[in-house]
Amino acid sequence: MTNPCIICVAITGSLPTKANNPAVPITVTEQVESTHEAFEAGATIVHAHVRNDDQTPSSDPEKFARLKEGLEKHCPGMIIQFSTGGRSGAGQARGAMLPLRPDMASLSVGSNNFPTRVYENPPDLVDWLASEMLTYDVKPEIEAFDLSHILKAREMADKGQLKGTPYVQFVMGVKNAMPVDREVFDFYIKTVHRLFGPDAPWCAAGIGQNQLTLNEWAIAAGGHARTGLEDNVRLDRDRLAPSNAALVRRAVEICDKNERPVATWQQARAILGLKAA
Repeated sequence: MTNPCIICVAITGSLPTKANNPAVPITVTEQVESTHEAFEAGATIVHAHVRNDDQTPSSDPEKFARLKEGLEKHCPGMIIQFSTGGRSGAGQARGAMLPLRPDMASLSVGSNNFPTRVYENPPDLVDWLASEMLTYDVKPEIEAFDLSHILKAREMADKGQLKGTPYVQFVMGVKNAMPVDREVFDFYIKTVHRLFGPDAPWCAAGIGQNQLTLNEWAIAAGGHARTGLEDNVRLDRDRLAPSNAALVRRAVEICDKNERPVATWQQARAILGLKAA
């Protein structure tokens, strides 16, 4: 298999703290340093949340602005993807950083259950976030927690709410949402190719111990892979991951095993239809 594999590193998230793993980067400085190491290890997309000083999630555009500035300086060419997820804010506050024009942003197009609550993505908010991404030329990454989310992306693309070929990420292993199931995974791929074409790029993310499984499945099947401390703080049952870069290096090893080159940032931008840095 010769098609390059894009590795996305989800550096922080909204939930993990230093009590879970001291390597979780919280401050903007820590996030830039951790991303730079992951970038050198092979990651070409950084998926980023920001935090307050007490480690709670934030949607503060000023924090996102400082993070973007640091990443552009220390990780030139890397694709910057901001999270618009619901744990960091409510309503339109979730998209308050989009005027900063990151390369990409996550877009959840439907609601689903999370471990202790409903992850609410009402249609009017989804439409507003998609509109803001069009306005500021931000490519959405469609977060598919359910099969219906992939079909919703097709509907939105047909209405002109999404520009270009949607980039869909399958999220599996969240408690009370879609579990890790190989037949479902394969059907997700089939659905993406049916709706968006045989060459449409896609990605997969596994939560907790499922991160390794989804990395292996996605890379072997020709997709792209997400790793990082947001989704999983361990290398295995007995060892914490020492860094985001360590999880990226594990994904690189899986690429090597499957004889897939790791995408450079130039290749990743071309695959996703993004402008040159």
